[in-house]
Amino acid sequence: MSDLLIRNAHLVPLSTPSNELRDLLVRDGRIAAIEPQGAFDRLEVKNTMDAAGLTLAPGLIDVHVHLREPGQTYKETIATGTRAAAAGGFTTVVAMPNTLPVNDSVTSLNWMLAPERGAQVHLLAMPAATIGSMGETLSDYEAIARAGAVGFTDDGKPVLEDHIMRAALVAAARLDLPISQHAEDIRMTGGCSMNAGPLAFRMGLRGMTVEAESSIVERDIRLLREIEASENLRPHLHVQHVSTSRALAAIREAKRQGLHVTCEAAPHHFTLNEHAVEGYNANAKMNPPLRAEQDRLAIIEGLFDGTVDCIATDHAPHAAHEKEVEFERAPNGITGLETALGLALRVLHRDHGMPLARVIALMSTQPATVLQLEDRGALQVGAYADLVLFDATAEWVFLAANSLSKSKNTPFDHDAMLGQIHATICEGRIVYRR
Repeated sequence: MSDLLIRNAHLVPLSTPSNELRDLLVRDGRIAAIEPQGAFDRLEVKNTMDAAGLTLAPGLIDVHVHLREPGQTYKETIATGTRAAAAGGFTTVVAMPNTLPVNDSVTSLNWMLAPERGAQVHLLAMPAATIGSMGETLSDYEAIARAGAVGFTDDGKPVLEDHIMRAALVAAARLDLPISQHAEDIRMTGGCSMNAGPLAFRMGLRGMTVEAESSIVERDIRLLREIEASENLRPHLHVQHVSTSRALAAIREAKRQGLHVTCEAAPHHFTLNEHAVEGYNANAKMNPPLRAEQDRLAIIEGLFDGTVDCIATDHAPHAAHEKEVEFERAPNGITGLETALGLALRVLHRDHGMPLARVIALMSTQPATVLQLEDRGALQVGAYADLVLFDATAEWVFLAANSLSKSKNTPFDHDAMLGQIHATICEGRIVYRR
């Protein structure tokens, strides 16, 4: 693998408080050196990139994506989804198991992670917490963990039964892996297609209450507390795409009590509120749904105060014909890999004043910490050369028609973004270049 030298870069986050430009040398797929500007002037390197005026950050890490392969390759493939990830600055993505068939075994995990799938970035996976994601029998955690799983989840379906969720938390804790939970009590949400409230009433739609999310979060936290009290274990619960202030309050209190709870927030939940579905816009239909404005602001508060550990896209591609139906019949989910950084910088950094380094940490260092990914998510010598180079001040417009994903189901078509990506580098390979 050829050396790569990136010159004149503004590094975020910096290892020192100085704003001096840095040169970064990549060798054998890892960061070999970070030195003051000009330190490598006498070093002959065939591949160089001039980063003048640009920001260099750790490659982004998405702990929650749907790549649709196997079974629904008309929506997305591992190759196309990870190509879109690279265009969005992501160098590691974690695939969810709700494929056809469900990824719930060593065989299916090995198939997904095989080089033949054509992943453009570092691909990881969370196989199903229960066989077939049916919520009845645990998958073979020990064998699947040995094959490379970074956690377990029935994403798209909650683990509803207390005794099954307790067993899952215990089994995963023994392997030092998280259970990632889609917090939705489906006994409360049958036939629901948006957030419950006056808007749903006016639109004639059944709405999902905040209690459908918060009650599962509260139940899972209670199970954590019981397990810690009765077992010599400290299970890790990760709450997916938290969307309500009530669920956030439960997570905040659990963290205060020292329980091992982490959570993620999706860009659409801190950017949009329920009014985005007015006109029955199926490209703004998702689960959990877009919530009331006070919930959107609560998510932003949680990102600022540390209650929310990381940003995750919940990239969920669907074909156009699936979304172009009556609102209630349309599937949930939107694409998100190519808009995540642009939205985070626009909403959190520019509109709400979050430091640039904090935004980047929420999308790189902190998701790496959540999943204990060694040597990723950091600008440090010896770490993998997973890098994203971008213009933090550039404004641009996202055009869904130009997306590298197979699907174009996004509420952000023609929306303004902040932060133009110039290059994405994964383990020393340039996987995207503008």
